[in-house]
Amino acid sequence: MEGRHNTGLISLIVAVATIGGFMFGYDSGVINGTQKGIEAAFDLGRLGIGINVGAILVGSSIGAFTAGRLADLIGRRNTMMLAAVLFLVSAVMAGAAGSSAIFIIARIIGGLGVGAASVTSPVYISEVTPASIRGRLSSVQQVMIISGLTGAFVANFALARWAGGSTAEFWLGFPAWRWMFWLQVVPAAIYLVALLFIPESPRYLVVRGRDAQAETVLARLFGAETARRKVADIRASLAGDQHKPRLSDLRDRTTGRIRPILWVGIGLAVFQQLVGINVVFYYGATLWEAVGFTEDNALQINILSGALSIGACLLTIALIDKIGRKPLLLVGSAGMTVTLATVAWAFSTAVTDASGAVSLPGNSGIIALVAANLYVVFFNVSWGPVMWVMLGEMFPNQIRGSALAVSGFAQWIANAAISVSFPSLVVSPGLAITYMGYTAAAFVSFFFVRAMVHETRGRELEDMVG
Repeated sequence: MEGRHNTGLISLIVAVATIGGFMFGYDSGVINGTQKGIEAAFDLGRLGIGINVGAILVGSSIGAFTAGRLADLIGRRNTMMLAAVLFLVSAVMAGAAGSSAIFIIARIIGGLGVGAASVTSPVYISEVTPASIRGRLSSVQQVMIISGLTGAFVANFALARWAGGSTAEFWLGFPAWRWMFWLQVVPAAIYLVALLFIPESPRYLVVRGRDAQAETVLARLFGAETARRKVADIRASLAGDQHKPRLSDLRDRTTGRIRPILWVGIGLAVFQQLVGINVVFYYGATLWEAVGFTEDNALQINILSGALSIGACLLTIALIDKIGRKPLLLVGSAGMTVTLATVAWAFSTAVTDASGAVSLPGNSGIIALVAANLYVVFFNVSWGPVMWVMLGEMFPNQIRGSALAVSGFAQWIANAAISVSFPSLVVSPGLAITYMGYTAAAFVSFFFVRAMVHETRGRELEDMVG
């Protein structure tokens, strides 16, 4: 898709599609400042907190797996519209929940939307953008995810500050933590309406035999001549697989084994979570309070982490189509290994006074804070955006939806394992050893990338093999 292209239309499409990333981030991050509220409202212990926080991940894993297949059946745009509706329903239910059971159901519904958005937006963006700038435009998804997270952190901080605490009464007599969920209705509604104004993916249309419609979309994006050629190229890439996409395509017809490219996708998806990034995003306030910071300071640290994440993603946008995906992943793995090890050391120095309050002595608190934020920067300049970019582009046309379904499912299962286990791990074996586990995962991820991942920079989607 090189040469002339409709920059305005492509930018509009990417802007709308990545609102799904914003919703992904907001729905994931809003829980960060609400844990005191739900703990008090539903009388929860540590296990209960883990289950209520982790409920979204159950829905996300199901949503990611289902959406990959659903996107092949009803289209990329319709799947994103369904996700928008799920976000709306979840926001209203979670804020109004009168019991832990209702809250968990609401968060599972939201998770279905998060999972659907997490796999559908990247593949949609990769299918409507030129190869020369595909990495940059696909990376916008991660910027929006972090913007959503940061937006949730800012909203949580503001509501808690205005009300006098997350559990204090706010507007209409409801506590602030409930409004933290209800505020999500606004971006979810914008997402749903905006999706009405963008076209369906031309590659999906060709797969469904709607070549004329695909050519119309491609002509709007790249001009009539390029459109005709691209429809022919897409059709040629499917020539050996005339049937509709299905999960069985993930097995090599000759050997009967799972295609190697799928194992690479699963590895990228799982390692992105094993480094522990969502401990920062889901439990940031709890984490910093656990080592002596106040709730107000902890919420401000969340905002700082979010702002640094956005800056790191913007750096990725500048670099990803110049130096490639693989170098960024390697730099990220190395940087995360060092910074996570530093955080683990700092947490190992924690002391408890006679009243039971925990603190980090001397300069350990500053060292932990700086290292944790550098870790967030290394993650978001590499594994954060690059993993989603690669999953959206690395698979051949015929298996893209199915491979994304499986990889996305693996990503969210790993996310759930890390996130649900964290509250218990804080107690035993403790923060220091827990963070050494994340350090080990970052260390191994470096060698996984070096041995298994192949560069995709500048390659057309029709040229992907696996």
